[in-house]
Amino acid sequence: MEKDASKTERIEFAECWKTTWKTPYIMRLALSAGIGGFLFGYDTGVISGALLYIREDFPEVDRKTWLQETIVSMAVAGAIIGAAFGGWINDRFGRKLSILVADVLFFVGAIVMALSPAPWMIIVGRIFVGFGVGMASMTAPLYISEASPARIRGALVSTNGLLITGGQFLSYLINLAFTHAPGTWRWMLGVAGLPAVVQFFLMLSLPESPRWLYRQNKVEESRSILEKIYPADEVEDELTALRISVETEKADEHAIGDNLIQKVKGALSNVVVRRGLYAGVTVQVAQQFSGINTVMYYSPTIVQFAGFASNKTAMALSLITSGLNAIGSIASMTFVDRYGRRRMMIISMIGIITCLAALSIVFSQAASHSPKVDQFESMHFASNATCPSFVSAVNPASWNCLSCLKAECGFCANGVNEYSPGACLALTTDLKNSCRGQHRTWFKDGCPSRIGFLAVVLLGLYIISYSPGMGTVPWIVNSEIYPLRYRGIGGGMAAVSNWVSNLIVSETFLTLTKALGSSGTFLLFAAVCVIGLICIYWFVPETKGLQFEEVERMLKTGFKRKAFRKMSKGESEPA
Repeated sequence: MEKDASKTERIEFAECWKTTWKTPYIMRLALSAGIGGFLFGYDTGVISGALLYIREDFPEVDRKTWLQETIVSMAVAGAIIGAAFGGWINDRFGRKLSILVADVLFFVGAIVMALSPAPWMIIVGRIFVGFGVGMASMTAPLYISEASPARIRGALVSTNGLLITGGQFLSYLINLAFTHAPGTWRWMLGVAGLPAVVQFFLMLSLPESPRWLYRQNKVEESRSILEKIYPADEVEDELTALRISVETEKADEHAIGDNLIQKVKGALSNVVVRRGLYAGVTVQVAQQFSGINTVMYYSPTIVQFAGFASNKTAMALSLITSGLNAIGSIASMTFVDRYGRRRMMIISMIGIITCLAALSIVFSQAASHSPKVDQFESMHFASNATCPSFVSAVNPASWNCLSCLKAECGFCANGVNEYSPGACLALTTDLKNSCRGQHRTWFKDGCPSRIGFLAVVLLGLYIISYSPGMGTVPWIVNSEIYPLRYRGIGGGMAAVSNWVSNLIVSETFLTLTKALGSSGTFLLFAAVCVIGLICIYWFVPETKGLQFEEVERMLKTGFKRKAFRKMSKGESEPA
């Protein structure tokens, strides 16, 4: 809350660096808290590569799609619980303690996964990591937001998004680095414990959020922190604004209550918070149903769907999408305080819908031009080697590679030209090794395709569309859309909606690809994104450059819906 907050529209990304260069303490707070975002991103990205090698170590995981989905999605299930309780812990015990608890959970989960002797223990470790992810996902941007001057708040909260994508990018590098190391996936998953330890000790030396301290009547502690953040002539103005805000909250306290259930009821009965939740929950749900975490959790698998069979090749190509995600986060930091939250999300969603629809077309064309199955070679490759479903098929001559994979068999590509007819064989390790021993490529997730590279290009364009807008902006919106007294509980409820949506998407993606095919699955995501775009247009106001109190007043009076223009405060909301 600043005296010159009305000028924020003219302040660009350079202002963030100018301010933090002059007051490095602000960046120290943001980066230290943002390590939680880094851990969030690392965990999201690392499982995509680790899963390929977990499947090799545990045959039951390779055979059972639901077990793969469970290993991936149990972190998300844990995050739902972590986000739910994280909101309450944030309000009751403070932002700092929430981050410290998240670090402990991250560390425990990483060690459990690295030492897992069986898939069930990996799942337990994923749940612990999920607890930490859920708490960090809503606490880190909240802490950064409350420790940031208003004119650079969006850019600094975007550092959390940058660190999330940076964590994802590093996870792919780590995956590649340990490809040939003994233990492969154990190292990939265990490394996450190190940043958690680093953040734990960094946070011990940092203060609590000044806004939360003022709320707890620790005025002098709050003042001492604000003096490190704001110029001396602005500190008293900030304290005055905090005092007015807290006095208003305390006047309403008897109507709200102090426990979790009472706070939820109070939040839902308050028109300002309710409208804030419409916006906050909308952007979080839209973010997940855009399909981003299918790309991040299953990126190498999607690349294999496109016809790249090698684990290492699939991870290397996935690294490109992860790198573009990180670059997009930097773009978000550059433009979010210049062009606004709402505009960036709407443009982002239009790009996402276009790319998903194009991906659907590419996968459809790849499927229709899949290599045929060579009937003679399939029958004579080796003794008892033929795919059982192919043997009993009514019209085996019509089979192609995709038919073979749908029958849960493997396709041994032609040794001279992999786009020529190949053998449809039973899905066994011996036959896979025999196929590779003849210097042929073994396919079990996708088929050879001349246009498979287009899928990788479109995944890259999808990330470029997603990252600057829907990647980081929903977290910014949720860090500034709620009144102070409901900020923890509101952010927690929105984070829970994010993780529930994430759970639905990650737990069903592989099942959907089996039922609808890759083409149908991406077309479904495109259709859902159209609904998300409409909801963002209808429910989400522009909060660029506004003080928290101004956001609250705007939600109270309503806002006029315009796609690419800042909403006029005081305009009545249409019925």
